[in-house]
Amino acid sequence: MADVLDGHLSETAPSMATNKPKDTGLAGGWFIDGIDTITKGAGLLASITLFFMTCIVVYEVVMRSGFNMPTTWVSEISVYAFVALVFLGLAVGQREGAHIQVEVLIDNVSPPRRQQLELIGTWLGLLFAAVTGWEMYCFTVSEYINGTRDWGLLATPQWIPEIPVIIGYVLFCTALLRDICKKSAPESRVLQAALPLILLTILVALAYIGRTDIRVAGTRMDWATLVIMGGLMLGAFVWSGWRVGLAVLLIVGIIGGLFYLSLSMSLLVTGLILVGAMMFLLFIGVPVGVTMGLIGLLGLLFMIRQPQLPMLSDRSWTSINSFTLTAVPTFVLMGSLLVHSGVTVKLFDMLVVWFGRTRGGLGHATVGASAVFAAVSGSSLATAATLGRVAAPEMTARGYSNRLTYGLVAAGATLGILIPPSIAMIIYGNTVGVPITVLFVAGIVPGLLLAALFAVTVLVWSYISPSSVPVGERYPFSAKLKSLVGVLPFLALITAVLGSLYFGIATPTEAGAVGAIAALVLCIQQGKMNLQQLYKVLYDTVTVTSFIMLIVIGASIFGWVFDFLRLPREMVSVVTGWNLAPWMVVVMIAIFYLILGMFIESISMMLMTLSVTFPIIVALGLDPIWFGIVLVILVEIGLVTPPVGIVLFILRGMSGVPLRDIVIGVTPFILLMLAFIALLYVFPEIVLWLPSRIS
Repeated sequence: MADVLDGHLSETAPSMATNKPKDTGLAGGWFIDGIDTITKGAGLLASITLFFMTCIVVYEVVMRSGFNMPTTWVSEISVYAFVALVFLGLAVGQREGAHIQVEVLIDNVSPPRRQQLELIGTWLGLLFAAVTGWEMYCFTVSEYINGTRDWGLLATPQWIPEIPVIIGYVLFCTALLRDICKKSAPESRVLQAALPLILLTILVALAYIGRTDIRVAGTRMDWATLVIMGGLMLGAFVWSGWRVGLAVLLIVGIIGGLFYLSLSMSLLVTGLILVGAMMFLLFIGVPVGVTMGLIGLLGLLFMIRQPQLPMLSDRSWTSINSFTLTAVPTFVLMGSLLVHSGVTVKLFDMLVVWFGRTRGGLGHATVGASAVFAAVSGSSLATAATLGRVAAPEMTARGYSNRLTYGLVAAGATLGILIPPSIAMIIYGNTVGVPITVLFVAGIVPGLLLAALFAVTVLVWSYISPSSVPVGERYPFSAKLKSLVGVLPFLALITAVLGSLYFGIATPTEAGAVGAIAALVLCIQQGKMNLQQLYKVLYDTVTVTSFIMLIVIGASIFGWVFDFLRLPREMVSVVTGWNLAPWMVVVMIAIFYLILGMFIESISMMLMTLSVTFPIIVALGLDPIWFGIVLVILVEIGLVTPPVGIVLFILRGMSGVPLRDIVIGVTPFILLMLAFIALLYVFPEIVLWLPSRIS
């Protein structure tokens, strides 16, 4: 999956800075190479931590289910390992360019303007990471002094697992500085020497100030925050030029000023200012996680009568300190290992043989492959990458039109977050407090039904445009039986993962680890894994996990401000005061998500909006499980809807097919998914029947 993101990001990456750094000072190659070495070391440590976490979770499953000897330490240690790999991975994600941003503006400006926008976003990210890292340091020191211990059975001193969070923020800051130095540098040697001096001054001042929360007279800031923000803004002026420095100053100043003025305004206006500021930062290309975190930071500083900056550290820790979220990297790891094993190619070949001369047979095989791969990857991007490499070339080589081929592959990829296990469902359940197992079960029938409707669409397409769908080849029954042999290990893995989940042997969180280890065994059995390859897969998984979790951290900070201001309650009051029928509210929410989905990445959109939409759904009396499935489908549509539609860009980058053809091809499937949502509203039992049977 990380390979996919790297390919997509490199496709849209800007040209190198026109203001090329000189080979001196921080702009010199020694500094950038040094940061790269440190970041790679952090990536190695995070990769080892990920593998360790996966192994001990499987150990817990085996000991509990096989020997009736559950451990007392695995859940706690695995969470601490997860926290460590997430924060160590932030710098890795920054170095690899994995942190998601909205590219509507930056893709349509000249290279110099794009560079300036990216520098602005990087300086804002550095400001957020530095202030939050300092607050985390103060929080950890206070935990050490107070002797705070975890509530778990191990009673771990809380400061110990919090140390990687501090280290992670420090490394994140250095990675951001690396990008700043790589993209720009002043011509003057005096100015080049100024930035290191400014950074050193900030560090000395912070050491002098210590943990004391001393307010600056007549302001809402403490001295530490003022030193960090003021120093970095000065650094932006000195290092990246007056335009970038002025832009950073104006953005922080204007947003902070508007937030302060909102103290005397109505809650509705306050909410509009908060959301408007966030949308502005997204529009200019600031990474999504940084945007939400920075808006939350400024909200804590200026929007609340008594500034609450310590919540930055609290949210950084509590948003990631969750056993449920450990499923995210393990499911990503499982999908990456399966792609690496080559078994997905054999799966597709088997489906091609079985569908044979069926009208649109290769299309049906692609839908089937999408559904099966979705069931073990949990990722639409991984599904799109796999099918884009395996299914699409085969279809076009046999005479299928580009529009049908890539429209179907794009639509099939969306099944990756509907058919369980699903990363989107894990994050939704963790955010709103809905049982993830129930969500997984609820996604089975809608996922399979939607896959069947995709196959019907292919069949209808074959009648409407016969030239787009050639007649397939007939295979003897012996060939069909022989094709099953190559996928038996894959079927065994699916049985192990889903069986352990649905028969209660493993929790949804543990099932990902079981699947990852099973996929690793499969890779070794296929002779396609060595230590170097394993490290690459682990490193890629850390990269993907880091960008997802940065969004989770930012959304948690932003969400706390949103909740503290009682904005969700106000939104519920406004909507219920309209006295609209529930279906009308659902339509409004659907339109809202469809519009956002055109510009914002799926998980980001979900985390940004749930604090508003979920209370409305609950107030209307609609089932949270039902809404979770509907939300996932709406998010799916965003993945294949321009202008963002990341799946579309992945397929365009892999194939060279014009984006227009892919969009035309996927449009019938988008309309089908919208009709399917209406069907789920009329017949919610499609979602709720299976969970009620199993419970």
